[in-house]
Amino acid sequence: MTLEHFDLLLDKYAHLVTSIGVNVRKGQSILIYAEIEQAPFVHKLTDAAYERGATRVDVEWSDLHTKRAFLENAPEEALATVPTWVPVRSQNIADANTTRISILSADPDGYSHIDDNRISTLEQAMQRANSPVRQATMNNDLDWIVIGAAGQAWAQKVFPDLEAPYAQDQLWAEIFKVSRISVDNDPEADWAAHVAKLKTKSQWLNQQNFKSLHFKSPITDINIGLAENHFWEAADSADKSGHTFIANMPTEEVFTSPDYRHIDGHVQSTKPLSYAGTLIKDIQLTFKDGHVTEAHASTGEAILKQLIATDAGASSLGEVSLVPDPSPISQSGITFYNTLFDENASDHLALGAAYPSNIQGGTQMPLEERQAHGQNESLVHVDFMIGSADMDVDGITFDGKTVPVFRNGDWA
Repeated sequence: MTLEHFDLLLDKYAHLVTSIGVNVRKGQSILIYAEIEQAPFVHKLTDAAYERGATRVDVEWSDLHTKRAFLENAPEEALATVPTWVPVRSQNIADANTTRISILSADPDGYSHIDDNRISTLEQAMQRANSPVRQATMNNDLDWIVIGAAGQAWAQKVFPDLEAPYAQDQLWAEIFKVSRISVDNDPEADWAAHVAKLKTKSQWLNQQNFKSLHFKSPITDINIGLAENHFWEAADSADKSGHTFIANMPTEEVFTSPDYRHIDGHVQSTKPLSYAGTLIKDIQLTFKDGHVTEAHASTGEAILKQLIATDAGASSLGEVSLVPDPSPISQSGITFYNTLFDENASDHLALGAAYPSNIQGGTQMPLEERQAHGQNESLVHVDFMIGSADMDVDGITFDGKTVPVFRNGDWA
């Protein structure tokens, strides 16, 4: 890396993730998911976690070449059949409340030349096999965080006019910037102030207790009912022991649970979605009575339709999120081709499962009771971006009044 002060910035990033991020405490076991090219960053995270008292730090390494070779060459039955140790391991991670750190850095379009059906077959098999850890994560039974690191192929996708080393440097610089890390700042103090600011927005929304939201722009017009006793969250969360953590770095959103039974209208994406190694662009969805009735995209349409067909819940929504257009990521003008970053530049929705914490007492409720409140359930949870500088959002009260929430992409 030629980026000035890179080692110092990477050290601060690792310490931020293990402190404010997953808030490592003595005796915790940590599992890091990472691409092999991110070994230097993983080493810093490992050291930082042990400094804070972690008992064990394990790494699940990933390699795009190996995964792509499997997708290209394995027989169909191998794609659909997951080794028996995968669900066993997933259940073990969930049962042990293992803290999870997921580092996103791979090529967002790395499977672009592979048959869509093969990608979907493997993706759905893995979703089913990893259901225990997915459920524990979404229920906040364990601490977890998703962060970014500048992979070379990803960097060249974001900055195609730069040569590889310079593109990677530039992407790292942007990741540090939007993660509130600089040479001379105190990232933990900056994050504490940021979390407090976001919480004022979630608190206001919780006080309103809207029945529904109406999103309107030149390309979107959709009414989204909100789940009964819904709860808006912002930035930090708490696991079942009350231990706090921040699930996404960066984060600029406040989010809650829709009522999957009451969604009507049409919506169009404003940024590409990278899903299962494929870019899906210009998503257009029509909803009626809570479910997708039409789905189109300029690229990746087959993958989109296969995603929606995963199960009954995949054709409805599990999250509605508000992000002001003046957020730092949006104002950077950069399309990251990575949902962690792009969703924090834009209002977004998620196809699939809802977070139990997004209704009052939801993490203690059985699934059937949450569904009775309007929460959706699915094997998948996939965010897509719909926000823009010309997006208006209104809250509709239970007595039919309209309250401005966003005007021209910003808080009203």
